[in-house]
Amino acid sequence: MSDETPICSAKGCRTDAVWVLAWNNPKLHTPDRRKTWLACEEHREHLSQFLGVRGFLKDVMTLEQWERGTGTGAGSAADG
Repeated sequence: MSDETPICSAKGCRTDAVWVLAWNNPKLHTPDRRKTWLACEEHREHLSQFLGVRGFLKDVMTLEQWERGTGTGAGSAADG
């Protein structure tokens, strides 16, 4: 991982990311593929709901858990 602090994926937000939202669009991705969005505390619920309503959300974990490799999918936290 680079020295840059990961930031939230919410439009216009520049806050440090705390959460990783792993998702998959079944129309575009194989079932085991995981794309990721990063979220700060403020935007975690909003981004989770956005993905969840579409049936895309697969997992939510802390950035620390993701970096330790306890995530369920492949990819980097900046993938998305």
